[in-house]
Amino acid sequence: MDTQTELARLGLFDAKVPRYTSYPTAPHFGRSVGPGDFTDWVAAIPEGSEVSLYVHVPFCRRLCWFCACRTQGTQTDAPVVAYLETLKAEIAMLGRLLPAGVRLSRLHWGGGTPTLLQPSMMTELAGAIRDIAPFTEATEFSVEIDPNEIDGPRLDALAAAGMNRASIGVQDFDDEIQKTIGRIQSYDITRDAAEEIRARGVASLNADILYGLPHQTRARMTESVQKLLSLNPDRVALYGYAHVPWMAKRQQMIPSDALPTPQERLALFDTARRLFLWDGYDEIGIDHFATKDDGLSIAQKAGRLRRNFQGYTDDTSDVLIGLGASSISRFPQGYAQNAPATGAHTGAIRDGRFSTTRGHVFTAEDRMRGRMIEMLMCDFHIDAGEIARDFGIEDRALQSLLAGVARAFDGHLNLDDNGLSIPPEARPLTRMIARQIDAYEMDEQGHSSAI
Repeated sequence: MDTQTELARLGLFDAKVPRYTSYPTAPHFGRSVGPGDFTDWVAAIPEGSEVSLYVHVPFCRRLCWFCACRTQGTQTDAPVVAYLETLKAEIAMLGRLLPAGVRLSRLHWGGGTPTLLQPSMMTELAGAIRDIAPFTEATEFSVEIDPNEIDGPRLDALAAAGMNRASIGVQDFDDEIQKTIGRIQSYDITRDAAEEIRARGVASLNADILYGLPHQTRARMTESVQKLLSLNPDRVALYGYAHVPWMAKRQQMIPSDALPTPQERLALFDTARRLFLWDGYDEIGIDHFATKDDGLSIAQKAGRLRRNFQGYTDDTSDVLIGLGASSISRFPQGYAQNAPATGAHTGAIRDGRFSTTRGHVFTAEDRMRGRMIEMLMCDFHIDAGEIARDFGIEDRALQSLLAGVARAFDGHLNLDDNGLSIPPEARPLTRMIARQIDAYEMDEQGHSSAI
């Protein structure tokens, strides 16, 4: 199949679909889930379990125009200091609920810019977390690091706290593109940050790079990827820029007429993809690349690759607890999201209650369809035997569902008694194929381009 021709023929170049880091996706969360559900779900965690913890720090020194994350700007430490006190109170509340013996399999600090925290604040936050849920020997502690907002003392504090994976956002190294998206970050600053991270014994380095940015060309993409490869990251996320100025108002600063067409976006992705593969990286799912000894590569080969709000993961924990404003938790029972506004979240914690404002309680069908979508996103294959065994669906009903998906893509998928598979040439369609499994109605304006 010629991908460009088929996408055009199927009318999919302009399609907008979810990234499927959850199912159902966040727009379908409702107000029926509240603090009581969060409390009950935490209390139901089995004693001695391993859970994952995400901590959201929503502050940035500057607000990059391209970013659609829930963040707020600050030029002083005062709101960050106050927010840290809220986090510590929230952590203490969580600790009083957690069953005995719970430990952490994963800890991730995201944002915003977690490296806004001063060294003493980092030490306080890490200590508060360890007091309620200690690490295991294999715990992975990752932090999103802004090369423009990091120094030796802060890296020392993070290393002392146990950080063993660091994540650097690159976006693009081209000067014109950086100015257009409001994100100035030179190659030299990024290289120095990577070297300082490695010098402190942090074994694993992640990097994010975007395609589909304004003024991006294949030549510029090639140069940026080659510069990124010189940093020897262990793991790379190659994300498509989501231009949603009706949702993220700051993106109105970015000229729409400078954005590449969907056809050009696909060419940009393919350019970067080829460079990562030529450099020996394994291709992980639809948009990640990893060295052969990275945990994602190992999990993919073993059939243990998973997908959550942070993208692809080798974490097998059934529980992900989100702390801080707007954070989302996932439990076997469903999703629970904290109040998105920092003030509302802080007020709830000050009143002695969790700030859960919305979420979703899983139905049996949610669990089944969610697992099918995860299989497609991770393995490009729905294992009919596993779905039938784990969810009790009759073979005839399952085959009918899979046949309907296959028909929607005009014979470009492989369907047999073992299940549904996406051949390599059709993998640019993966998110659109997953959409056929999704039983919820969708407003395309709330999602990013499928290409």
